[in-house]
Amino acid sequence: MLSVSNLSVQFGKRILFDDVNTKFVQGNCYGVIGANGSGKSTFLKILAGDIDPTSGHVSLEKGKRMSVLSQDHFAHDEFAVLETVLMGNKELFAIKKEMDEIYAKPDFSDADGEKVGELGVIFEEMDGWNAESAAATLLSSLGIKEEKHYTLMGVLDGKTKVRVLMAQALFGSPDVLIMDEPTNDLDFETIGWLENFLANYDNTVIVVSHDRHFLDAVCTHVSDIDFGKINHYSGNYTFWYESSQLAAKQRAQQNKKAEDKKKELEEFIRRFSANMAKSKQATSRKKMIEKLDVSQIKPSSRRYPAIIFESDREAGDQILNIEGLSKTNNEGEVLFKNIDFNLSKGDKVVIFSKNSKAVTTFYDILNGTVKADAGKFNWGVTTSQAYLPVDNASFFADASLDLVDWLRQYAQTEEEREEVHIRGFLGKMIFSGEEALKKCNVLSGGEKVRCMLSRMMMTRANVLMIDEPTNHLDLESIQAFNNSLVNFKGTVLFSTHDHEFAQTVANRIIEITPNGVIDKYATFDEYLEDPKVKELRAKLYS
Repeated sequence: MLSVSNLSVQFGKRILFDDVNTKFVQGNCYGVIGANGSGKSTFLKILAGDIDPTSGHVSLEKGKRMSVLSQDHFAHDEFAVLETVLMGNKELFAIKKEMDEIYAKPDFSDADGEKVGELGVIFEEMDGWNAESAAATLLSSLGIKEEKHYTLMGVLDGKTKVRVLMAQALFGSPDVLIMDEPTNDLDFETIGWLENFLANYDNTVIVVSHDRHFLDAVCTHVSDIDFGKINHYSGNYTFWYESSQLAAKQRAQQNKKAEDKKKELEEFIRRFSANMAKSKQATSRKKMIEKLDVSQIKPSSRRYPAIIFESDREAGDQILNIEGLSKTNNEGEVLFKNIDFNLSKGDKVVIFSKNSKAVTTFYDILNGTVKADAGKFNWGVTTSQAYLPVDNASFFADASLDLVDWLRQYAQTEEEREEVHIRGFLGKMIFSGEEALKKCNVLSGGEKVRCMLSRMMMTRANVLMIDEPTNHLDLESIQAFNNSLVNFKGTVLFSTHDHEFAQTVANRIIEITPNGVIDKYATFDEYLEDPKVKELRAKLYS
């Protein structure tokens, strides 16, 4: 279907890819993974023809059509929503446009009639007469109501634009579908729809994503970028991650008998296959189970940060009490109203809302930077809090500080202020050697979040508040962060668009709405699938 031959990419002295040869086969969904800077997005742009490689070439099978999820949210601002979706099939749209232009001619001739007839035959073969209906159905499936189908893209909000561009990429069932971070700015319901759509998609999908739940739901293969090469492995992300950890462990066990290692591998495959067979995607992805082979997996060169949250003291039973908390923003929008709940020791709570501004404002109130319009809250006397905000720019305002001096600001004791101690914390976040002497103003988004995690770890708090923890982080950091919260003995309040984070960490869901609160002890999946919760959510957001 799509082949890559002798592909090399070099920027200056840096070699990103070295003589890569690989194929992407029909019916498979490939999740492209790799460390930050490994070239995931660059590789997709090369496949799409947006960037030329240093050497080598990409070949798409003759007669096949490729579609790419657009990253330019302003490219279609002068076009209507429905028309933008039709543009997803460039050949069909060009024929339609040419036919419309001929029909609009004031001096329509016999030659024009013949030309339109020829185009009409091709258009019919492409099922063009049903194109608008199919595009409208696709838009409705993505939650865009019919009254918006003829609205100009330029007047839509960012989140709605993302859905339209998603429909454009999916329109007409392209033979090869390329998507870079498709779940960004999508809500859980839309992501769920996309997961089911792609899990049953018969053509080739190549996707880059930091959403592990999404990768697990849709991928038949993981395409791992490592050492300048790309290797395909059967299975989803979780299988790749767990088997790569097992491979690394077995490599370290030099004295372990080969027979024992083989039994361990076979048991891993048996256990994973049993779990996979129970998943929602088992029917459409059952062939993947038959091909699982952990012996193919190699230990990864990637490093995982050591995120370990420990508390100076254990909190008492009373953690947080909230009564009647309400807030309307400066634009008059009711963010939440009459929020009442009592947080108990050991709770790990997803703070959930359709409005991300409501969640961030809620955290700001608990941290004392914003005042509520009504209501009150009280922290337990034995609690100590650490907060990871979604916007951390204010923490890095002093560009003169290097990372050692930056983290020293948050040291609790003289011992912690010593450079060897500070470097120990930074080393856990993969800032070693000269990396620890970087200035704050040159940090990437992911590096800033890792610095903020070092700061949180240093506070040794027993209550963690976290607003969108996976923003800017790579898969390795997300996985390590996720594991750390699962193992944390204290209490956690967090909001996230990462389904796997919510599902594996939370034991309680609290949804704040303009008309009250929904509070349920459950896993995240149980919460989303509960009919009573669905009914109540519809009522509170209406």
